[in-house]
Amino acid sequence: MPAPVRILVVDDHAVIRDGITAMLEPHDDLTVVGQAADGATAVRLAARLRPDVVLMDLRMPGIDGATATAQITAARPAPRVLVLTTYDSDADILRAMAAGAIGYLLKDTPRTELFSAIHAAAQGRATLAPSVATKLVHQFQAPQPEPLSPRERQVLTLVAEGATNRRIASRLNVTEATVKTYLTRIFSKLDVDDRTAAVTTALARQLITLP
Repeated sequence: MPAPVRILVVDDHAVIRDGITAMLEPHDDLTVVGQAADGATAVRLAARLRPDVVLMDLRMPGIDGATATAQITAARPAPRVLVLTTYDSDADILRAMAAGAIGYLLKDTPRTELFSAIHAAAQGRATLAPSVATKLVHQFQAPQPEPLSPRERQVLTLVAEGATNRRIASRLNVTEATVKTYLTRIFSKLDVDDRTAAVTTALARQLITLP
């Protein structure tokens, strides 16, 4: 009999973590090796416990699920990250997939489908909730957004490197108000609401690159 799939459950609600664990543990082919309440803990436990699959929530305090996913999948060997969340906005989906998630499910997924998705993830196969798959198709079919100007790409690259508005203003010899104006234009063009989503979306679309 093959070894059970080792799973790390990540969610900021203890009731949900315990519920998922209780649902998985009776199955001999699945075993929960750990739980994490936030992204930072998930990254640490993934490195220490070496699970096969990480069930990852997205919106958590501190390091969120997409950021944690990027850090976890950057490891070698890397576990597979399967998103399990309540949220299916375009921005959430794009950020998670760009960060390296192998699948994206919603929390109302039937348990049999969740079990199948976990096994698929462990074998390197993707699983998407139907609504998520539809949105991804629409993203690829949608007209291309207005391109970023060279200056906007420069600003966003500095954001990706962790620079504050004040530092960006200093580097580019402009005012902080001008930097905020650039960011507002960038958010509008990328259809996102914050700096992290802008960086993740731009990297996924290869609008910017990092060293």
